[in-house]
Parts: sequence; structure tokens; C-alpha cells
Amino acid sequence: MSRISVRGLAVASATAVTTVGAVVGVASGADQGSGTAEQPVEAAGTTTLLADIPAGQQVQQASLTEQVQAQSDAADASARQSAEQAARVQAAKDAAKKKKADDAAAAKAAQIKAESGTGDASATFSIQASYTTAQVQAMAKEIVGSGQYMCFSNIVTRESGWNYTATNASSGAYGLVQALPGSKMASAGADWQTNPATQIKWGLNYMNSRYGSPCDAWQFWQVNHYY
Repeated sequence: MSRISVRGLAVASATAVTTVGAVVGVASGADQGSGTAEQPVEAAGTTTLLADIPAGQQVQQASLTEQVQAQSDAADASARQSAEQAARVQAAKDAAKKKKADDAAAAKAAQIKAESGTGDASATFSIQASYTTAQVQAMAKEIVGSGQYMCFSNIVTRESGWNYTATNASSGAYGLVQALPGSKMASAGADWQTNPATQIKWGLNYMNSRYGSPCDAWQFWQVNHYY
């Protein structure tokens, strides 16, 4: 079946309606002339106008309607696809934007941490039979952090001279930070007598909890010569 444009159908429909109207007009004139019409012709014209359209033209009209509907459905499907594609593109942009923001926040947090000199109290070190002063100080720098290390070092230097086995003969205070008694440091690790990292972690926690920070503890020490 060949395609029929909407314009062509409109012309065909108008022609059919005109033809039927002409026939009805002739019949109406005849009835008026003879005076024998038993009922108004207008009613007959009203009820038979669409029925008088040839069957072939009705089929063509139905076919055109289906084509128009198919085109409309296709347009709707295309619009949906475009909307879905736009949504996917926007979602990808939003995800990229969020990742960029998260990365920036992580970088900022790392910068703040570095600037504040915050250490890593959970740092672990290999166990050795003995440790040099330089090794012990390197542990302290990593655990305490650069921001508080000098204050921590000032206290340790005066308390034990960085000797992790130092023992006060009169009081029994022990280790780098001269805990009294030394067994207090067992809360940081069972190896408190031989592991300087355990002593440093305990000493840092003590200074933070009692004074607020190693630097606050150092200020107190300068006045009282103990902490």
C-alpha cells in the first residue's frame, strides 16, 4: 500500500464531503419543488454524511492514523533515549565532581596533619636486641610528630638522656620518660622494659591526658622541674 500524506487525505475527505453535500442539496431541491418530502432532508444528510464516504478512503484514513501514531511513538522513544543519555552524562559528571571534591578534602586533611606535626601513635617498629639513641629519637619523631617532638625531646633529655633502660636509684622511676613505677607502662605494651617505642607511646599518652600535649607538659616542667 502506498503512503498517503495528511494533506492528501484531507483533500480526499473534503472532496467526499462536498460530493455528499451536493447530492443532498439536489435531493433537497427536488423535495422542495415537489412538496412530497415526508421528513426533513437535513436529518438524512446529518446521519449519512460519514457513512457515504467510500470504504477505500476509510481504509486509507485508518492507515494514515496508524502511521501518525507510529511516528509519534518513535518520537517519544527517541525523546526518552535522549533523556536517559542526558541523565547518564550528568551522573558521570556528578560522580567526577564528587571524586574531585573528595580528593581535594583528603589532600587538605593531609596538609593540615603535616603542618600540625601530628604523629602516628599506632606506628610499629621491628624488635631489636638493643637500640641506638638515634634510632630511639627517630621512633619518637614518628610517634609524637614534628609539631610536638622538640617539647617531648626536651623532657626526655632531662629525665633519662634518651636511655630507655635508665633507672632512678632512689625512686625506681624507669625508662625514657621515667615512669613511676615503671610498670605503669605495661598499659602500652608488655615489652615496656625493653622496647623504647612502647615507652614513647605511654609517655605521649601521659602528657596528652595530664597536660594536653607534650609542649604543655614541657611548660609545666620548666617551672617545676618535674611533670
